[in-house]
Amino acid sequence: MEDEQLLRYSRQILLPQIDIEGQQKLLNSQVLIIGLGGLGSPVAMYLAAAGVGKLTLVDDDVVEISNLQRQIVHAEHDIGRSKVLSAADSLLAINSAIQLETRATRLTKQEMMIEVEAADVVVDCSDNFATRFLLNEVTQQLKTPLVSGAAIRLEGQVTVYDSRKFGSACYRCVYEDDGELQETCSETGVLSPLLGIIGSVQAVETVKLLTNIGETLAERLMILDASTMTWQEIKLRQDPTCPVCNANSIQKKD
Repeated sequence: MEDEQLLRYSRQILLPQIDIEGQQKLLNSQVLIIGLGGLGSPVAMYLAAAGVGKLTLVDDDVVEISNLQRQIVHAEHDIGRSKVLSAADSLLAINSAIQLETRATRLTKQEMMIEVEAADVVVDCSDNFATRFLLNEVTQQLKTPLVSGAAIRLEGQVTVYDSRKFGSACYRCVYEDDGELQETCSETGVLSPLLGIIGSVQAVETVKLLTNIGETLAERLMILDASTMTWQEIKLRQDPTCPVCNANSIQKKD
């Protein structure tokens, strides 16, 4: 590690859980971030600042003025630009030493398989169930940890789906793929700083996974009620009838 890197990341290196070895793991890591909106903004900014060596940014949307209330990786001069290009400029301004790849498209399953296979951790910051279910299916199949977050109104939730753990629940165990309409921020609203809280927790969980420190949120769903600033923890269990992770766990056991 070079002297400039030692200085830049000194406050993390001072942590005995991370030290130089952990920081080197971050520098050698690759993270896939799906969605550069309200959650993807703090996730990407903190992972870039923390020194994750390579970030792949995926989002098919462009910056709109209504995004700026919560999507802090973008600025007024980015209105009309691709979100991944706008985010890339901001991240490089934070840390010019990291590598970035941008995908200004909604990935097909085959494309997602390629991106997930190349990543050490995937962070789901998307805003639609179709993407979440597809991400869950692919990460389960490829045994790549998935850090999942969501926020709306004054409520947020975050967890980790780690398919490397035998018998661990997946996104499909928690949410039925029944085709029901989902609520969106554009319809119901969301408090801006709430996304910063949930996104920051996602970033912390990602760093923990990459450096193998602490205990992750795997098998635990944390739900935040920002109106009272209280957290509730729910234990997640694998659905024995789940068509995604149950079959996957049987394959892992074999």
